[in-house]
Amino acid sequence: MPWYVYGILSAFFAGLVAVFGKLGLKNVDSTLATSVRAVIMAVFLVIVATSLGKWQQIGTISGKALYFIILSGVAGALSWLFYFYALKQGNVAGVAVVDRMSIIFAVLFAALFLGEAITLKSGIALVLVLAGAVLMII
Repeated sequence: MPWYVYGILSAFFAGLVAVFGKLGLKNVDSTLATSVRAVIMAVFLVIVATSLGKWQQIGTISGKALYFIILSGVAGALSWLFYFYALKQGNVAGVAVVDRMSIIFAVLFAALFLGEAITLKSGIALVLVLAGAVLMII
């Protein structure tokens, strides 16, 4: 399956996260809800990795790779803490669009740290994402 199909599936399930999260946050602390969600995710992913026989590969992760995986996990946890806090206070449409400003940061960080090019096309797309987020905020 091409990468973009997985990307579309990711976006689809991220949309469900926003709606289910908003429904689950009613009368629940956002930090507690995020923590419960993280435990559910961890258990689910351990089951998936186990059923696919992936644990045999654990020794192939280098120290450097593990370091960046850990940093990614911390960044993801911080992202979700703020995401659920924003969902608790705001509407799903606004929070989801503003959260997608992560696209802008991802492209900029990829250019800075990975040497990926920002083309005219991707630059225009980033401006449009920013414009959409600004419209949702105001």
